[in-house]
Amino acid sequence: MNCVLYLLVNTRTKALLKDPSSGINAEWPLRPGMRQEITRAHKGWALDTVQLFNELTKMSREDVSSSPQDGVYIYGLSLDGAGWDKRGMRLIEPAPKVLFTPLPVVHMFAVNEFTKEQKAQRVYECPVYKKPCRTDLTYITNIRLKTTLAPDYWTLRGAALLCDTK
Repeated sequence: MNCVLYLLVNTRTKALLKDPSSGINAEWPLRPGMRQEITRAHKGWALDTVQLFNELTKMSREDVSSSPQDGVYIYGLSLDGAGWDKRGMRLIEPAPKVLFTPLPVVHMFAVNEFTKEQKAQRVYECPVYKKPCRTDLTYITNIRLKTTLAPDYWTLRGAALLCDTK
C-alpha cells in the first residue's frame, strides 16, 4: 500500500504538487507550501515561527468525506517496530509476528506556536520514510505520535512510519 495525500487545503496548495493523486512523491514542496499558505491565511503569523503539527484521527480512508479546514489528510502509513492502540490513540508494543501496523488517517496542519498542552504531551517524533530502506533520500518528515513510554524507547526500537512496505 502506498501513502497518499488525500485532501489538500485549497487549489493553490494543490498546484504545488504536480499531481495530487500521485501520492506523496512530491512531499518536498508540500511542507514549505503548507507553511506558506497557512501564514498567508492568518494575519500576524510569521513564516519563521510556523511549525507543522499533526493529530491522528480515528477515521479510516473510507470515513473521510470532506477536506479539512487547514492542512491535509494523509492515509496509508504503516508503523514498523511498533503497534497502534486505536482506543488510546497511542503507540504500543507490536503484536507478535506482525511486521507492519496500519495507522489511521493523519491530519497534518501548521500552528504558529505550540500550546502548553501540546508541549506537555509525551510524544515520539516518528520519522516517515518512503520505503523500508531508511536513508536520508527516503526520509520525508516526522509525525508526532502519543506514547506512554519514553520517546527514547521507540528510537532504540527503530520505530518508523513507512509509505510503502515493499
